[in-house]
Amino acid sequence: MKILVTGAAGFIGFHLVNRLLKEGHSVVGLDSLNDYYDVNLKYGRLNHLGIPRASVLPGKLTSSPLNPSYRFIHLQMEERETLHRLFETEGFDAVVNLAAQAGVRYSLTNPYAYVDANVVGFMNILEGCRQHNVGHLVYASTSSVYGLNEDIPFAPNRPADHPISLYAATKKANEMMAHVYSHLYGVPTTGLRFFTVYGPWGRPDMAIFLFTKAILEGKPINLFNNGNLQRDFTYIDDIVEGVARVLASPAKPNPYWDPAHGESDSSSAPYRIYNIGNNAPVQLLAFVEAIEKKLGRKAVRNLMPMQPGDVKMTYADVSSLVRDFDYQPKTTIEEGVGAFIDWYLDYYNIKLG
Repeated sequence: MKILVTGAAGFIGFHLVNRLLKEGHSVVGLDSLNDYYDVNLKYGRLNHLGIPRASVLPGKLTSSPLNPSYRFIHLQMEERETLHRLFETEGFDAVVNLAAQAGVRYSLTNPYAYVDANVVGFMNILEGCRQHNVGHLVYASTSSVYGLNEDIPFAPNRPADHPISLYAATKKANEMMAHVYSHLYGVPTTGLRFFTVYGPWGRPDMAIFLFTKAILEGKPINLFNNGNLQRDFTYIDDIVEGVARVLASPAKPNPYWDPAHGESDSSSAPYRIYNIGNNAPVQLLAFVEAIEKKLGRKAVRNLMPMQPGDVKMTYADVSSLVRDFDYQPKTTIEEGVGAFIDWYLDYYNIKLG
C-alpha cells in the first residue's frame, strides 16, 4: 500500500514507519517538527531512516536514499491547501494519523496548540480522506479520554464522556469527528486509545526518559501523588504490532449495533475504537525500581501531590483487540526498560561507571 503517516518524526510514528517499510509498503511521512521537545531527537529519528536534516525543507517531499520507498515532508496539518495537494498528488491507500500536540500538563498552559493541531489538523486529515477515497484512516486516541471514569479496567465500549484535560478532550473530539465522516461519507476509521507507550527513541517528557536522565545526573525524580500511581505501560514494539494489524483490516459497520443501546466502540458506520495497551498496570514505584536495577543506581525521590489533569490509574481492557486481531503484547517491564536504557546510553554516549 501507499500510506501516509503523520507524526512520522515522533516516537510512535518513527517506529511505525520503520515497520511499514520492512513490510514493503510505500510510505510518505509528515511532521511539523515543532519544538515541544528537543527537535534534535526528531531529526535523529529521521536520519536513522535516511532523511538527513539538511535535506528537509518546509512543504517539500524528501526521498530517503537508504529506503527508496520512504519520502518525508515537513508540514503542519493545519496548512490546508498544501495538505490537500499532497492527498491529491499521492493517492494514498491508507492514512495513519499520529501527529498531535501531546502531553497532559502542557495543555494546562498552551491550550491553543491542542486545538490547532488536534482539532483543526485532524479535520484536514478527515477531509483529505473523504475527498480522495482513502481506504482506511487509523488515528491515535489516548487512554486519557477515560478521565473521571473509575470503571476499571477501561473498556472502549463504555462511555468516556468526562475528560479532565484539554488534551484528552481534543482526542475525544477526534473520535466523534471520525464517526461523523464514517457515517456521512463511508470513510472507514479506526481509533486507537494508546496506554502509556515507552521504549527506545521515546519522548523526553515521558516518565522513563525523565527518570533515567535524573538518576544518571544524581538529581531527584518527581513522583506525583506520592508515587501512588499505576500505569498500563506498553512497550513500543507491542504498540506498533497492534497498529500494523489494525491498519491491514479497514473498519466495517457492526451489523449487530443497536442504536437503542449503542456501544461507543462501534457503529452502523465503518467505525471502530480499540484500546491498545499491555493489559497489566504497574505501580509507578515498581517501574522506578526496574530503572534503578538496570542502571545500578538509586533514585532520589521527590514526593509530590497529584497534578491537575492526571489520573491515578490506567488499565486497558484489550479484549476486543484480542478478539478481532489476535493482539497479544509480549514485552515485560524488565525487557522494555532494559531496551530503553540501552538505547539511551548509546544515543547520548554515556558509559556507566
